[in-house]
Amino acid sequence: MVCVELKDVSYRYPTGEKRALKHVSLQVQKGEFVAVIGKNGAGKTSLCNAIRGFIPHFYKGELSGEIYLNGKNVLESSISDLTLDAGYVFQNPFSQTSGTKETVFEEIGYGLECIGMERMQIIEKVRDIIQALQIEHLAYKSPISLSGGQRQRVSLASIIVMEPEVLIIDEPTSQLDPKGTADVFEIIHKLKDMGKTVILVEHKIDLIAEFADRVIFMDRGKIILDGPAREVLTSSILEEYDCTMPQYAILGREMIRRGYQIPSIPIVLPEAKDAVRPYIRTEE
Repeated sequence: MVCVELKDVSYRYPTGEKRALKHVSLQVQKGEFVAVIGKNGAGKTSLCNAIRGFIPHFYKGELSGEIYLNGKNVLESSISDLTLDAGYVFQNPFSQTSGTKETVFEEIGYGLECIGMERMQIIEKVRDIIQALQIEHLAYKSPISLSGGQRQRVSLASIIVMEPEVLIIDEPTSQLDPKGTADVFEIIHKLKDMGKTVILVEHKIDLIAEFADRVIFMDRGKIILDGPAREVLTSSILEEYDCTMPQYAILGREMIRRGYQIPSIPIVLPEAKDAVRPYIRTEE
């Protein structure tokens, strides 16, 4: 089942001289975990905004092509109509806190409260999501007392509890330290295990290699590569565009250049270990 579809989409912001998206076409299947990579200005966030309807309904500007979210024509639907179809997690976790709730438990249930869900149902759903994401220790803390990583985990919980068909996560670790990054990717890993449809924009390429099923590489508003994670993350085209490869892919490519025989270019640590093991000298 196709959750997201873009057909020949081009877009220019009202104050922009160049198009932020140029003839973008893609499909995302239900349950797929898709990572979007590329340099700043590549069009990644614009792509996310188009999928969730902020382009063109909020940002206006010039748009051509067709966008569908769960079968709905985004151009013919209001943002409120699309709210429960696509959940969006911001780069800055401090931007997603409502500022109106005293505890994390209440904060997670805020969205459900806004759509008029009954109190006991809200309590049940919030309890379930807190348990599923293993953040019980945060439940009765004040949202404003949390670290950046903790706030981002709560932001993810507040979106997941709404049960959107598609989760769009835009550079969730860009402002986090390594501990906060690990915390957030622990939840992203759970989302993958839960079979959620996830579109993740992220610069930490080694984490992309570990989690993503499919990778889309963008440059200057265009999709340059779109395919299985291994195929994209080991492509020489990334080098041509000066885009970072996973460190283990760089190792594998260098081994091949030096004449070592390896079954495939690794993209994660276990594969890298397998590639170098035959060439490690051991003392007798």
